[in-house]
Amino acid sequence: MTAQKIINWYYTNLKLNNWDLYVAVSDQGVTFIGSNHKGFGELEYWQKKKEPNITLITDQIGKTTEVVTQLTEYLAGKRTKFTLRFDFNGTPFQQKVWEAVAKTPYGTTTSYSDIAQKVGHPRAVRAVGTAIGNNSLTIIVPCHRVLGKNNALRGYRGGLEMKAALLQLENIW
Repeated sequence: MTAQKIINWYYTNLKLNNWDLYVAVSDQGVTFIGSNHKGFGELEYWQKKKEPNITLITDQIGKTTEVVTQLTEYLAGKRTKFTLRFDFNGTPFQQKVWEAVAKTPYGTTTSYSDIAQKVGHPRAVRAVGTAIGNNSLTIIVPCHRVLGKNNALRGYRGGLEMKAALLQLENIW
């Protein structure tokens, strides 16, 4: 009988002005950034969706300090790039999409079809959209910078209001 691998996610709640986000890290890096005002239930949903053997632990030892610092700087308009390790949990295709999205520079946008081209699947625009919707690292993997045809706001895990607020923060909407 093999022992089950125990995975810990250390989490905290970041509240800053009108932002209220749950953040979680594993020993490998940032694993979850919540949607604005979605609460702890969203974190629990993602934890169960990704891996049933994950234990959620309130961070009392500073594991989330760096991600909270960088997110706070970003939300205050003082940071344009994140220097954090990611702990992606997805299919190889999803990971390629998220890596391509992560390369979208601050203050710029891209499209779903551009991302599909970048990952080598130019006809997989819908699959790219689905992969982006499964991004557990909103803001840090900036799926808010991905727009539909004619720069239209399209689906966003945190809702279109959050997407627009992030685009406004970067002076691109």
